[in-house]
Amino acid sequence: MSVRKFGAGQSVKRVEDVRLVTGQGRYASDACDGATLKAAFLRSPYGHARFAIGDLAEVLAMSGVRAVYTAKDFEGLGGLPCLAPMPNSDGSQTPLKPYPVLAEGEAHHVGDIVAMVVAESAAEARDAVEAIPVDWQALPAAVEMEEAVRPGAPLVFDGAPANVAYDAAVGDKAKADAVFASAPRKASLKIINPRVVANYMEPRAARADIDKATGEITLELGSQGVHIVKMILCDMVLKIPSEKLRVVTKDVGGGFGTKNMMYREYPLVVEAARRLGESVSWVGDRAEHFLGDAQGRDNITTAEMAMDENGKFLALRVDILGNLGAYLSMFAPYIPWLGASMATGTYQIGELHARVRGVYTHTVPVDAYRGAGRPEAAYVLERLVDVCAREMGLDPAEIRARNFIKPAQMPYHTLTDRDYDVGDFEGAMRACLAKADRAGFEARAAAAKARGKARGFGFASYIECTAWGEGEQGSVTLNKDGTLTVAIGTQSTGQGHETAYAQVVSEQFDLPLERIHVIQGDTKTIPTGNGTGGSRSIPIGAVMVGRASTKLAATLKELAADKLEAAIGDLEIVDGKIRIAGTDRALDLAEVAALPQASPDKLKAVEEFVPPNATYPNGTHACEVEVDTETGDIRLLRYTVVDDFGFTLNPLLLAGQVHGGIAQGAGQALAEKAVFDEDGQLVTASFMDYNMPRADHFPSFDFETRNVPSNTNPMGLKGAGEAGSIGSTPAVMNAIADALWRSHRVKHIDMPATPFAVYTAIQAAG
Repeated sequence: MSVRKFGAGQSVKRVEDVRLVTGQGRYASDACDGATLKAAFLRSPYGHARFAIGDLAEVLAMSGVRAVYTAKDFEGLGGLPCLAPMPNSDGSQTPLKPYPVLAEGEAHHVGDIVAMVVAESAAEARDAVEAIPVDWQALPAAVEMEEAVRPGAPLVFDGAPANVAYDAAVGDKAKADAVFASAPRKASLKIINPRVVANYMEPRAARADIDKATGEITLELGSQGVHIVKMILCDMVLKIPSEKLRVVTKDVGGGFGTKNMMYREYPLVVEAARRLGESVSWVGDRAEHFLGDAQGRDNITTAEMAMDENGKFLALRVDILGNLGAYLSMFAPYIPWLGASMATGTYQIGELHARVRGVYTHTVPVDAYRGAGRPEAAYVLERLVDVCAREMGLDPAEIRARNFIKPAQMPYHTLTDRDYDVGDFEGAMRACLAKADRAGFEARAAAAKARGKARGFGFASYIECTAWGEGEQGSVTLNKDGTLTVAIGTQSTGQGHETAYAQVVSEQFDLPLERIHVIQGDTKTIPTGNGTGGSRSIPIGAVMVGRASTKLAATLKELAADKLEAAIGDLEIVDGKIRIAGTDRALDLAEVAALPQASPDKLKAVEEFVPPNATYPNGTHACEVEVDTETGDIRLLRYTVVDDFGFTLNPLLLAGQVHGGIAQGAGQALAEKAVFDEDGQLVTASFMDYNMPRADHFPSFDFETRNVPSNTNPMGLKGAGEAGSIGSTPAVMNAIADALWRSHRVKHIDMPATPFAVYTAIQAAG
């Protein structure tokens, strides 16, 4: 038997990289280059303002201008939908603020689109945008969440009193309050999770083409799933028959959840192409990304823990304000609630009450960003657990060990209706701390102190939910040349899906990966798909691909059995051939595909996998920092991770996902923050002002897995794409807090812990 050296579990290098690094990739902006017409958009320079657009005759007469559109031109179009509205605690539903394709009469955030120009060149379109006459009347803005919910604050939407989009709760308030009333020990924390900008490498772009003979429109864009784009455009915004629109996504330079959303530019370029009868494209720049793409995080949370005399967690109370921005983006209301559903983390907690309020503000809309609520929840809980340890005089590892859910308690039903299937949380923590040499930290801290530096050691244990909800249907097909093609409705945005799915097929057919092709991102050739998000692609997609591969292999053995005059049970697949075991009699796959009875339906296997429950990856991140107490500068010296992802399909791809997630989470802890002034002006609207992490901010990451296979996933898989961003922020911030407590008894610091913030905290503590 051949060794399956390309199969599941192997650290195979990415097959798509040869194409990408040699310039053969096709991104949305590449498609835009050949469009006949170019679009540009007029965006509000005010956080909140009334406006009136003047006479457009001179603009329409400018060189190359083909059309100028305002809100009244698109009155027949639907608005952008919110797919995840949240009810209030009493079951009522606060009216949803309309999200029109163009703002009419009133702009609600800097970057709000108020007009569109289509011209023969991008430069001509931009010139025309700048020439549009607009009378702006600035209005008071609600920017800070705690101010926005106070009486008398400017309203973002008349239908939402006090700017509250919803007020929901989970848990039993009366029981939690009763526990707190009698608990001997308590700890509390108020914490800010600042807003961040996704900043993927490739800004958004879109091109719409129309077939004048059939009226069919093709939209090519960078997305995290073409089918949801098509559904929203056809059914909700453009209101056209689904057969009239084809949506295509080729290569994508990063998504992080933010490219999952419907944005105004997509229906607008499609509608312009329909009206003008020519191809229309738009390529966003980095400034438009800052002002127009959904942003992430932005919570203010108060959390309290009630404990007994030994530090046992008795009850948890959480109050979350989640900034939703000026409009409700697709999943925005659900994200703070999703975080609340993971509020108890890896711990046994007797009672819980969590209140969640989604708040409108005159800022850029907020939506799912890598981890989507789970990083926010882990950050609050793990910072609070360290406060509990200090309150009790316990080692942070000891208080966690006393409260972890034990493996023997699995499956474990949480107070928020989550069902953890498996996990060894204490085992991961102990392994991580040993790997990080926590035992030797005090000696390193003493040496740093002798040099005038403060060292800190922090860690965080996390759990998240991934890969729940809709399944995936797809196919594996044997081609006439003996290659195989996988068709699937997930969408790679840089994770390496072409490699991972090919490995699953290779496991069955013993083929090198270059003979296995993966196609995705085309509604015309792939009938269904739920895209990529929530770390769902591999835990769901790989299972589906594995099932289809197994089914196809069985059919091909049936075809080969007649030709080889052998029983099916005597056949094996080795080196891409079907042979009689123990002999040299074999057919290669191309020969099987050429058999007279090999009809197309027998060369294609269609399968589906719908997950019965979420998977729950978990683990511990440990971080060691050194702080220059005279300047506030922080250096990350050591970073250690022990994760449980159930089963590792490709260790190399997995390490890349974890490394990237750590960089994003630690980047938020150390540097990243979107800042709006009191008028709603985004003052961090470029890389000159928004502080992105760099490679030299990080040490080498020491990463390993300690896997406990999921028993709700047939391959034992647990999602991994978001995990690095979940464990990293609390680990880094706990390390910084530890250093500042040791050196100056600083009790609290919020993200981002910039040198100025650290220096200010030290000075305030004296």
